Amino acid sequence: MFAPATGRYLGVAVLLLAVITGAVALGQVPRGGVTLDAALVLGWAFLGFFLWFFRDPDRAPGEGMVSAADGRVLAVGPDGEKTRIAVFMNVTDVHVNRFPLAATVTSVEDGGEGFRPAFHPDAVHNVWRKTTLSTSAGDVEVVQMTGILARRIVPLVAVGDRREKGDRLGMIVLGSRVDVLFDRSQARPTVRVGDRVRAGVTQIAQETGL
Repeated sequence: MFAPATGRYLGVAVLLLAVITGAVALGQVPRGGVTLDAALVLGWAFLGFFLWFFRDPDRAPGEGMVSAADGRVLAVGPDGEKTRIAVFMNVTDVHVNRFPLAATVTSVEDGGEGFRPAFHPDAVHNVWRKTTLSTSAGDVEVVQMTGILARRIVPLVAVGDRREKGDRLGMIVLGSRVDVLFDRSQARPTVRVGDRVRAGVTQIAQETGL
């Protein structure tokens, strides 16, 4: 299964291969040429990369509050009255982001500027999209942040939508970062910096029931 944003990228790779193959079939490019061989390798490499990058496997949701993103935990700590858990996604991770809990989308905000490396502390100022969710643990925010390469955030939900835990929320094209913020009185973190997590599967926090 592939993510919803695959069309334009897979299309470019397929078009490149089609043009090269067509040129060879019509005798416009000699077979075995170094330039042709390089172009074919490049075309197949692009197609293979995008097929891998845009994979979107089905997953059964895990226990508690689950990660919104695949990747490695970059930060866990207080942010005002909330706890922030940041996950860095590299280009080899699945980039479809998921609901950490069953929720109703109450607001979607866009902001920030610039495209700093997503693993850098200043990445919180990058272009971002914040989706606020009404959940059993109160308001939970999922913040998708761009990076140097990742400059397109693809939304899959809108205000008023109701989704179950682990359902698809959106994706960021190429490596980036996703933060989940929740009320410190409503849940406690269950991951640490450096942990590997999977969106919709790995528990990142346990509700306290307060």
